[in-house]
Amino acid sequence: MNAPSQTDLLIVGGGPAGVSAALTAASLGMRTTLVEAERIGSKLYAIGALDNLAGGWTNGPQLAEALTADMERLEATGACTVVLGRAVSVGADEQEAQVLLADGRDLRAAAVVVATGVSTMGIADVDWVDAPGLSPLAPLWRTMPKALQECGRIVVVGADRPLGTWLRAHPEADVSLHVLHPESDRYKTEEVADDPRVHLEETTHATVVPIPGGVRVAAQRADGRVHTFAADVVLMNAGSKPAGLAGLYSDTDGYCPADAQDRRIMIAGDLKSARMQRIAIAMGDGQRCALMPYYERALLPSREGTDS
Repeated sequence: MNAPSQTDLLIVGGGPAGVSAALTAASLGMRTTLVEAERIGSKLYAIGALDNLAGGWTNGPQLAEALTADMERLEATGACTVVLGRAVSVGADEQEAQVLLADGRDLRAAAVVVATGVSTMGIADVDWVDAPGLSPLAPLWRTMPKALQECGRIVVVGADRPLGTWLRAHPEADVSLHVLHPESDRYKTEEVADDPRVHLEETTHATVVPIPGGVRVAAQRADGRVHTFAADVVLMNAGSKPAGLAGLYSDTDGYCPADAQDRRIMIAGDLKSARMQRIAIAMGDGQRCALMPYYERALLPSREGTDS
């Protein structure tokens, strides 16, 4: 990495944070390239319900289509180039940032915004639950109430925040959700604690095994007692895991603190922390990341006629 790039900003990830970064950068006259492994807003297509995002979006696919239209507009004006490919590593030196793709392509820019987000945790990622013969489990947030209408007790593994979103999005759903969660999820349960459809059980370890017509659960509590019961179905809601790149600094949980990276590498959205994973927050954070190199003039090539 020894020659300044003609691209001001590389953006890795075409979700809400990445697209917001591209829109903001374009409005400032910055030259951008956005790298996306699948399609714009790809992870949003799996979100069945949105209820706390300004703009009237009611589900993920609606928002994904809007973000796609935004990027098509930016490409048509020449403000941004979209590159399809899977980024595998990121780096930087005093002159520029670098993103390497799995197919060997080497992209350079003055700075990079990493907005790769998170992926859903499966049962194999949860160390406090054993579920032999039950992997993979369907995630709660992709399950529609009509699929559960014949069920009695439903076990939910984890109290991640999609639980509250799902309940608010489906107020008419006549369900009984038995939510097993570790102590670390306790702060997430406040928004659902008063919903009569939810029974919360803090658990140090649980074993879930298939039986005819359902599952048998043995949930161990902090005091050592074991609660054993039967349920009709079990759904995953244990949270997410960061989808980072080689070259980033990661903490013990796998997330990437923004202040621990090279100054040319900006971390945006869900990749930063498990506690702040909201679409609106990710969008604002993407905008912030685009503004940082714009105002830190030492990161960008000088351009005559650009206002500060």
